[in-house]
Amino acid sequence: MKNFKLNNQNISQFSEIVSIPKYDRSKVKTGIVHVGVGGFHRAHQALYTDQLLHDNSVTDWGICGVALLDFDQKIYNTLKDQDGLYTLILKELDGSLTRRVIGSIVEYLYAPENPMVVIEKMAHPDVKIISLTITEGGYNYNESTGEFEFKNPNIIHDLDNPKAPKTIFGFLTQALKLRKETDRSGVTIQSCDNIQGNGHITKKMVLSYIEVAAPEILTWVKNNVSFPNSMVDRITPVTSPLDISKLKEDTGIEDEWPVVCEPFKQWVIEDNFIAGRPQWENVEAQFVKNVEPYEKMKLSLLNAGHSILGILGALMGYTTIDESVSNASISNFLRIYMGNEVTPTLDNLNGINLKNYKHSLVQRFGNEYIKDQIDRICSQSSAKIPIFIIPTIKSQLKYKGSIKHAAFLIAAWAKYSLGKNQYGKELNIIDVMKESLNEKAILAKEKPEEFLELETIFSNLKNDPIFVSTYTNAYKNISAYGIQKSIIDINSTILNEI
Repeated sequence: MKNFKLNNQNISQFSEIVSIPKYDRSKVKTGIVHVGVGGFHRAHQALYTDQLLHDNSVTDWGICGVALLDFDQKIYNTLKDQDGLYTLILKELDGSLTRRVIGSIVEYLYAPENPMVVIEKMAHPDVKIISLTITEGGYNYNESTGEFEFKNPNIIHDLDNPKAPKTIFGFLTQALKLRKETDRSGVTIQSCDNIQGNGHITKKMVLSYIEVAAPEILTWVKNNVSFPNSMVDRITPVTSPLDISKLKEDTGIEDEWPVVCEPFKQWVIEDNFIAGRPQWENVEAQFVKNVEPYEKMKLSLLNAGHSILGILGALMGYTTIDESVSNASISNFLRIYMGNEVTPTLDNLNGINLKNYKHSLVQRFGNEYIKDQIDRICSQSSAKIPIFIIPTIKSQLKYKGSIKHAAFLIAAWAKYSLGKNQYGKELNIIDVMKESLNEKAILAKEKPEEFLELETIFSNLKNDPIFVSTYTNAYKNISAYGIQKSIIDINSTILNEI
């Protein structure tokens, strides 16, 4: 089979092999600027938009991808070389592969190279939506106070250098200022990150920054910018060299950075778009008045479940999530946690069969063809745990429910933060708080409560005697009996109680 580089010139070569865009990409205008063109965006929002663009009457909703950080230069170069095209690879539960070329990213910019070009694009009259996948840590708020963190060196830089910003807040402020000064219409800023109330948090953080950086536009922004909440879901592991080589071998497509994902996808969106929106509901997105129950379900079940499988699996020496869930004691731990500690905290979920949803999660986690790396799942746990796990603990404490498995996970995280698994092998911990976590984890060896002194993560939980006692007992059990036996023991205790 002859190989061809994926780009506009060669795309017709693949039409008999994989699904390719059937619409004329040259006629598609940019209506969305998306910041953070990583794997998840390309497996999710960009796919929904690509599907929508196959309706030839839809031409106003192309995506301009923005690489915001120096670290993002590789994805920018890849998209630039491939005219924005990339291959999406669905790994089905039976091991079969479904491949399609996505064409909805019609422009791509590298912010560090020319910040003003990005600002002007964000302010362009055709752009109705600025969407974000900037990870949980990108919203720059203090976990303990919920307030904007002005001490961040990059924020200080942006305040001093407004025309050459580094953060999303600096870019958004200058773009909104330009819109106001040129009497252009408002815009929707749409978060697609795994944060409960992501629209509310985005709004609070953006307005907090603007109040200091450009107070003269604050009223205009409040009246002309909307911030819808959303819930997004699709497991998207890191693309491996084998994925790239197999795509080339099977199809002849030379794609430098295809995206791998599971078959399942979900997108629930608050219908609050001040300047118009794509009809994503025509391609299976769900628009609702209130996203909160759905995002709470997803964050506290799927995302928390990922963290559980990642931390416990890492301690046992596993490297992928499917290996972790294949361990019966870990999968039982997860099922008990979801049923006994999370389910009581969830609200009414119209259109969702919760029992089926929880069952499907275990199946999805166990997809052996996804090979989602535990290192990826555990990365930046200091930003994830406060969002995925801590709210469940606080809710259960409030209503005197069980917190045994959640507290056990925190104890396991303290052990994980020591940096070695049960066999003494070094763990690859990727976290901006790695040093602080390790310092407290070392102190916790003598006094387990020391780990809870990380105020930005645990806030006032260190003062709750029930949580502290439950966590401390779990920590001591892990120290005494090891992670595997401790999991089996806690599962047996809960099952006996039930």
